[in-house]
Amino acid sequence: MPRPEHTISRSRLSRAALQTLYGLKDAGYQALLVGGGVRDLLVGLNPKDFDIATDARPEEVQETFRRCRLIGRRFRLAHVRFGGEIIEVATFRAAPRSPDEGDADDAEVDPAVLADDDESDADEAAHMLDDSGRILRDNVYGSMEQDAFRRDFTINALYYDIRDFAVVDYVGGMQDLSERRVRLIGDPVTRYREDPVRMLRAVRFASKLDFTIDESAAEPIPALTGLLTDVPPARLFDEVLKLFLSEKAESNFDGLMHFGLFDVLFPEVARAMHEDQSGRVEALIRLALRSTAQRISDDKPVTPAFVFAAMLWAPAQAAAAALREQGVPPSPALAQGASEVIGQQCRTVAIPRRFSGMQGDIWHLQVRFEFRRGKRPFRLLENKRFRAAYDFLALRAQAGEVDQELVDWWTQFQDVSHEERKQMSEAAPGGPGGAGSGRRRRRRKRR
Repeated sequence: MPRPEHTISRSRLSRAALQTLYGLKDAGYQALLVGGGVRDLLVGLNPKDFDIATDARPEEVQETFRRCRLIGRRFRLAHVRFGGEIIEVATFRAAPRSPDEGDADDAEVDPAVLADDDESDADEAAHMLDDSGRILRDNVYGSMEQDAFRRDFTINALYYDIRDFAVVDYVGGMQDLSERRVRLIGDPVTRYREDPVRMLRAVRFASKLDFTIDESAAEPIPALTGLLTDVPPARLFDEVLKLFLSEKAESNFDGLMHFGLFDVLFPEVARAMHEDQSGRVEALIRLALRSTAQRISDDKPVTPAFVFAAMLWAPAQAAAAALREQGVPPSPALAQGASEVIGQQCRTVAIPRRFSGMQGDIWHLQVRFEFRRGKRPFRLLENKRFRAAYDFLALRAQAGEVDQELVDWWTQFQDVSHEERKQMSEAAPGGPGGAGSGRRRRRRKRR
C-alpha cells in the first residue's frame, strides 16, 4: 500500500525509532516498523512504543549500534537505546515447528541458541513446540513474509517500510482494520495452543480499539481457557496489568467474564462473585477499575496493589471470618486470611511482594478506620498507606459495604485544623463493640 493510500507519517514516529530504522538501513539491512506501532498509527492512536523487524541477526544489530544489548532465550531480541527510549529490534522469524518436523528449507536456527542450550542433542534445541502445541522457543529465522504469518493477529502483522514509506500487508490486516475486527492468522485453536496468552490479547485489543473479535477467533476461547494454567504466573501478572491498568479496564473485565477467562485467572474471586447475592463483590471490583481508569485518563499515578486489593477483598474477608469463628481475634484473622488468599492467588497470577505488601496494608487499615476516638485517628492519618486505604474505604461505601457517614467523617477529618480534629475525635462514636472510646480501663490490683 503506497504512501498516498495510508495515514502513517514519519513525523509521528519517535526520534529513537527513526534513528534505529535508518541506522539499520544505512548498514545494508532491511528494517521495518511492525506490530502495534503500525496498527495504532493507522487507527489514529499514539503508540506507546515502537518495534522494528529486520533481516539482521541479533549480533549484527548489536554491531550496528553502540548502545545495544541482547536479551531473551526463548525469543532472542536486541534492545537499542537512544536517550531514555528503548527500541526493540527482532529478526524476521519463521513459523514454529513441532518436534517431529525438520528444519524449513529457507529457515535458519540461531547458532547461539544451539550452542547455549542445555540439551545434549543440538537438533532437539531447534524444536519450537512441545507435544501440546505450546511454543517453547522461537529463534528460527526466516523471511519477512514468514515473519508476518507467524504473528498472532492480522492487525499486528503490518509493516511500515521507510525505503518507500509503504505499508506491507501479507495477511489482510488492512481490511480487518477497516472492518474493525480482531482476527487470528491461521487456525485459531492451533494459535491459542501455541500461546494461550493470545486469548487475553484478543480481549485487550478488542477493548482498546473498540473492535469486535472475529467469530472464528472468539468461538474456541471458552473451551480453551484451561490452557492458561500452563502459563507461568509471572507472565500472567504482566498481562493482567495490561488489562486492568488501562483506560479500558472495565471493558477488559467484561471481556474476561464473557469468555470464562476471569474464572481461570482469579478462581477465588470468581467463586465469591458467584456466591454473592447482593452484587457488592462485583460492584467493588468495577468501582476500583473505573477509579483506576479515570486516574490513568487524568495522568495520575496508579498502583496494581489497589486493583488487587479490590479484586481479592471478598476472599480475604471470607478467610478472615472463618478464622474468627475459630477464635482468632479480628486483626490477626484478617492478616492470616489475607496471607492465605494472596498465596492461593499467586499460583495462577503471581503478585510481586512489593505489591502484595501494600495490598495487605490497605486491608489492615480498614479495621482501624472504625476507631475514631483518642490518639488512634491521628496515628492513622500519619500512616504512609492512609491515602490508598482511605480511597479503598470510599469505594467500599459506594459498593454498600460500609456506612457513608464513616467516609464523610474521615474526609472532614483530613481537611480541618488540629484543634478541630481533637473536637471531632472527642465527639466521635467508639470503635466496634464499644472499643476505642478513649476511656482507659482500670487495671486490677495484683494481690
